[in-house]
Amino acid sequence: MGKGGGGTLMNIHELRLKFLQLKDYSPESVNELLDFAKKAYIHNEITINEYRNLIRELEAQGAVADCSFTAAANLQN
Repeated sequence: MGKGGGGTLMNIHELRLKFLQLKDYSPESVNELLDFAKKAYIHNEITINEYRNLIRELEAQGAVADCSFTAAANLQN
């Protein structure tokens, strides 16, 4: 995905395009994108900074994060 080394962070638009490319359908909700971002982070496809940025953007659009996973990600820095 966006394992960028200091450049621009992946944004929601790029995440949505990657979702469509891999799953061959559009996400039905911001929560589905949130889950996709979590999996990308777990599989080391995006950085912690990209993950945090995406979570912030998705939550601003109404996504609800799983508190235990988000708390664990915040502790890793």
